Amino acid sequence: MLFFSKCYNDVSVKIIYPQGVTEPLRIIIVGAGEVGYSVAKDLSDDGHDIIVVEEDETRVSRLENDLDVIVIKGNGARPSVLERAGLSKKGKTDISLLIACTNKDEVNIMACWIAKKMGVPHVIARAVGLEFTDNEHWARDLGIDMLISPERSVVRELEELLEVRGAMHATEIAGGKAGIYAFRIANESPVCGLPLSEVRKQNPDLITTIVCIQRDGASFVPKGDDTIEPGDVCYSMCYRDQARDLEMVFQPTNEKRLSRVFVIGGGKIGYQISHRLITHFRGIDVRLFEEDREKSERIAAELPKALVICGDGADADLLASEGISEADGFIAATDQDEKNLMLSVLGKTLGASKSIAIVKRSNYLGMTNHIPVDSIVDRNQALANVIIKNVRYQNSSGDLTILDEIDAEAIEITLSEDSPAVGKKFMEIKMPAGSVAGIIQRNMDILIPVGTTQLMAGDKVTIFASSEIMPLALRSLGEPVQ
Repeated sequence: MLFFSKCYNDVSVKIIYPQGVTEPLRIIIVGAGEVGYSVAKDLSDDGHDIIVVEEDETRVSRLENDLDVIVIKGNGARPSVLERAGLSKKGKTDISLLIACTNKDEVNIMACWIAKKMGVPHVIARAVGLEFTDNEHWARDLGIDMLISPERSVVRELEELLEVRGAMHATEIAGGKAGIYAFRIANESPVCGLPLSEVRKQNPDLITTIVCIQRDGASFVPKGDDTIEPGDVCYSMCYRDQARDLEMVFQPTNEKRLSRVFVIGGGKIGYQISHRLITHFRGIDVRLFEEDREKSERIAAELPKALVICGDGADADLLASEGISEADGFIAATDQDEKNLMLSVLGKTLGASKSIAIVKRSNYLGMTNHIPVDSIVDRNQALANVIIKNVRYQNSSGDLTILDEIDAEAIEITLSEDSPAVGKKFMEIKMPAGSVAGIIQRNMDILIPVGTTQLMAGDKVTIFASSEIMPLALRSLGEPVQ
């Protein structure tokens, strides 16, 4: 069944500040690469006072020209530089948060350690080396409030995209029990031309909420009388174990199980996704291509169940000889965005069922509409999501998912005992137009809410809305809004 919450118009948008804060926060961001720049832009747009520490001249110029932030040129791991950014040896500062997101662990860890010693109450560090997030004690022992390795989230998304091959986007929610999946509606789909209310009647065993439809470059939250058309991209929340059933409705020709995957690039993501696939899929044929002989030999020793090929992943003859035409998945995971995009086009052209490119720049995400690539995954977005959620929605209990392609967010909140929404039915809550409650996690159960669903204390509710409407949606459920 497909269910939809009633939506109502509401008043103008106001910014949410964490934990009832009524004034903008002063935040230091160390590092202005793709992650640092994105976080600085979003938090500055939210109205916070942002100081960015960056030593690269080109990045400094970009910040000064593009963003309304204070820029300090220098190494963020040096006390003198952090003093110029607003910290004090006396431990008195009005800085609320320091975010260290360079591509060097030693800089990130040292910047956070110094910031803590200088009185900053909260610090967040990016962990380039996966070993720092293998054990949760590292963050605690280093005095870091949050130590994040984005590669782990990226690899989970890649696995979801491969397992549900018709999905253009796949993100875990509700602790991995459910997900948000985006499917392009095939011409042969039986739901083409049907209103959502009729789709619900024809698929009584399918429990899902279609939270957004993208059509002709525009996106909207659908109602029961809206129809599904060929070429639409439908974003749906559903139980993880029903994702394949949903795929069969939207793309009925995708029936083959995952059996062979090509991975180009033996870096962190290439290695991690290969390891995850051979661990989770019995008998799967994983072929990893890496040009560097020494790295190839090391990976082959560490992943004996994968076939490691020392060769150029752009060599069409090599790919053909290895059976690319029978590949269910093709992942381009080198360290160059443009190369990954072109490799993914090549893999798709040579017959791979699903082709995925890993990128670091979010401006490439919309290119699936222009080149023959099934999915483009931003490796930095997972890190940016966690950081932004920690500032923007600090009271929320779960992950923040940002869908740049449709300018939307999905966030999980936990209803406290004193929440004004507790005890009410969804039909009694005036959620703003353009928002929808898609999933409720109650104890060990996952529920798809309907109008008569009564909210209870402890419910974890996943809300979907545009970034503009999200503050209003949270306020309707009693979350603090300035």
